[in-house]
Amino acid sequence: MRRLMGMNSVSKLFVSPILICVIAGVGCTHRHRHVARNGLPPAPAKKAQQSAALPAGYTEQGLASWYGVPYHGRPAADGEIYNMETLVAAHRTMPFNTWLKVTNLANDQTVNVRIIDRGPFVKGRIIDLSKAAARQIGLLGPGVGKVRIEVVSAPVENPARDWYAAQAGAFASRESAERLRAEYAARFGSASLAVKQGAVPLWRVLVGREPSVEAAQQIASTLSAEHRNAFVVRLDTVSERSSAGASASSAAPASTPLR
Repeated sequence: MRRLMGMNSVSKLFVSPILICVIAGVGCTHRHRHVARNGLPPAPAKKAQQSAALPAGYTEQGLASWYGVPYHGRPAADGEIYNMETLVAAHRTMPFNTWLKVTNLANDQTVNVRIIDRGPFVKGRIIDLSKAAARQIGLLGPGVGKVRIEVVSAPVENPARDWYAAQAGAFASRESAERLRAEYAARFGSASLAVKQGAVPLWRVLVGREPSVEAAQQIASTLSAEHRNAFVVRLDTVSERSSAGASASSAAPASTPLR
């Protein structure tokens, strides 16, 4: 009996390695088949989903102005040359190449324009039209009027990450703008300057670098409570790289700080 138990113990010693090898072999075979079945390295991770464009039919209502000389013939914020006799416009946040239907609420005249620029940088105004567009809806004489803008079409996709800031002021003096920029950079962690080219360059102070309009609006609300004429603007790669500024309202001379 003792001998039989000894044999059983010996057999266990021999069986255990065999079982281990079998189990290991099954595992190895399974992994081998998995690699052979795929045949290729794992697919790369999907790119970050791009943000959707503004939907057709989206509307805003507010004041419109128009701009011409001295911005005619100068680069717009998207890099193309602004021609005041074409049907284009400036908006503070809408993606470039968005097409809008603009209706003058005083006479119901309409015009379709393409967004190529940034502006107007006067609180309460929602769009800066080219001279040709303003002429078409009877806004050339008054200069400023109440309009409704409606998205007709927009780029299929926007960059995966859009950035926004609050404009805290605009100055003819770069030194004045730089002092304010440094002050807000210390407070909010980020602040930059963007120049709007004109007869006299106008230096815009942009506070923050936020991933959403809502986050930038919080900064704008804080600045407005401190008696700053602050509003949200989009930070565009072209504008940041070239420092080609956006339009300002034609009603405000370039030499006058927009506060």
